Amino acid sequence: MYTQQSFDFLTLLANNNDREWFKANQQDYEDRVRTPTLKFIEAMQGPILNLSPRLTAVPKKVGGSMMRPQRDSRFSKDKSPYKLNVGIQFRHFQGKDVHAPGLYLHLANEGCFLAAGIWHPESKALNAIRHCIDENPNGYQKALLALEKAGFELSGDSLVRPPRGFDKAHPLIDELKRKDFIAIKPITIEQVCANDFVDYCAQEFNKTINLMSYLCFALDLDF
Repeated sequence: MYTQQSFDFLTLLANNNDREWFKANQQDYEDRVRTPTLKFIEAMQGPILNLSPRLTAVPKKVGGSMMRPQRDSRFSKDKSPYKLNVGIQFRHFQGKDVHAPGLYLHLANEGCFLAAGIWHPESKALNAIRHCIDENPNGYQKALLALEKAGFELSGDSLVRPPRGFDKAHPLIDELKRKDFIAIKPITIEQVCANDFVDYCAQEFNKTINLMSYLCFALDLDF
């Protein structure tokens, strides 16, 4: 599905990040980046459904699991129009209306990774997750152990001080300080280009199921 040519296109884009160049090389983008990505998403439909019938794998050019290549540069000093990565999101079906846990694949020359969990949840959802960890610590610790065993690491932003309502001596205070609950596992370009990449992703995402089901439980979502 993916080959080194996909990453070579991203290198060219990094050196020519403007709309005119992209338009002139649109077919290359289709052949080397978008088509392999849509094929990958299609191949992942079965594995994602097996993981949870609530997660979606939608191989559409627009509005599906493949994130758009255009950057939102409105609030950024960097006005370059295109992302230098491919982002694929297997969303929870309720994720359009609420911040819901999902699975993610990031492909870029500067680093590729798999991810699972929830990124920048709104305050109500974040509060629900924190209270769930406080009231149901065993399930959360079990999820952390499974992630660590599988080579995933929780990433994202954290508060400097304990969140309101929680004691600084709480045994899980570092977890309660988290503002993101996203588990990340780095992968290589060689792994992405391998013939068994779909099977590999299916197996690795399967190892995040404890975290995914716990977060859905915390947010009162089906999983």
